[in-house]
This record gives sequence, C-alpha cells and structure tokens, in this order.
Amino acid sequence: MSHIEANETAVDAMRLTDPTQPIVMLNLLKFRDFALDGFGVDGLTGGQAFRRYGELNEQEDVKFGSEPIWMGPAHNTIIGDEEWDIAILVRYPSRQHFIDKLDNEKYREIAKVRHAALSDSRLIELTQLLPAP
Repeated sequence: MSHIEANETAVDAMRLTDPTQPIVMLNLLKFRDFALDGFGVDGLTGGQAFRRYGELNEQEDVKFGSEPIWMGPAHNTIIGDEEWDIAILVRYPSRQHFIDKLDNEKYREIAKVRHAALSDSRLIELTQLLPAP
C-alpha cells in the first residue's frame, strides 16, 4: 500500500498537542517514474516534479517557517523492506506552523504537485529528546 495524502487522524492528534513545540518532519520519498498529468508538471519525471514542488514551497506565503536541514539519497534499508529515493528532514519553528501550512489553501494547491511526483511516501513528526550538540 502506498501513502501520499496526510492521515487526518494523525493531523487531528497533532492539533491536540502543544502547538508551540518545535518539530522536525522526516520525509521518506519514492518518486513516480513520470509525474501524473494535469498538475502543472506534465512530462516531468517524479524527481523533477518533486523539485518543482520544493521550489513552490520556498514562497514566503506557504513556507510557514519551514527549513530543510538535511536531504540526501536513501540507499539500503537495513531494517525493513521499503525502498526510498530521498530522505529529507524539515524543521518547523512550532507544531502550529506545520498545521497552519496544511490548512493553507495555497499550500493545498501546491501539494497536488507533491502528489503527482510521488508513488509512495512517509511523513513522520519528530520532537527532540536530546539537546543539540
């Protein structure tokens, strides 16, 4: 089973948690060979379409304080059997910033490009337990 859209139960659970807490979102991404047509990325590979999604996310009115802090190719899954193309860590100043982004109409339009680009994904909310070095 592939996962592209947000799990509304998980988003609702986020809404009930401390809105001021900083979070990092772990993105695990598997690209389509070719992006779905009809989302403004026709003829692009999934990877190219996802890069376009990233460019659109850099607009100030949809950024909501997000800051990619690490991105790289995924190689071997040592535990499990899933295969990913890219892993990305994105920091948000607060959980509320991320929720506001999901609720933003302009972002929801941009998210269609993400959907067109990906065949599978995971998006996992993280909070920090250990102090930064």
